[in-house]
Amino acid sequence: MILAAAHLATPMTASFEGLWLTAKPDKLAYNLPTVCFGETEGVRIGDTYTKQQCLDMLEKKLPRYIESVAKCITAPISPETLAAFGSFAYNVGERGACKSTAVRLYNAGDGVGACNALMGWNRAGGREVRGLTNRRAAERKVCLAGLKK
Repeated sequence: MILAAAHLATPMTASFEGLWLTAKPDKLAYNLPTVCFGETEGVRIGDTYTKQQCLDMLEKKLPRYIESVAKCITAPISPETLAAFGSFAYNVGERGACKSTAVRLYNAGDGVGACNALMGWNRAGGREVRGLTNRRAAERKVCLAGLKK
C-alpha cells in the first residue's frame, strides 16, 4: 500500500514542490536551504543536482513520509487517500501531519471532513499562499476520490 500511494503521490508532490537544481533559501520555509523537490535534509546553499538525481531523491524519500503518516492513521485507508496525506506530510512535516485536524477527523471516521480539513493548511508567514491553496485542493480531490473506493 505504501508503494502504491507513493506512485500516486510522486507526480502531485513534484508538481507543487517545484524543481530547484541549485540549493537556495526557501522564503516560505524561513530561508531553510532547499533543493530539488523541497529537499532540506543535509542541504547547503549552492549544492547542485541533476533533474534525475532530484527525481531519485523524491522517489526515495516520499515513501518515508507516507509510511510515517500511515502509522498515525488508525482507520482503514485507500492508496489514493493515503497518497493525499503523504503529499501533505511531505510538505508540512510528519509531526505536523500526524497532529493535524485532518488526521484526527479521519481516525474518527469523518473521511470527508478530514479531506476538507487539508484546506486549512494553505498559509505561510500568516498569509494565504495561492500555491498552497492549489496544492491542498489537489490533495483534497485525491483524498475524496479515495473515499469512494
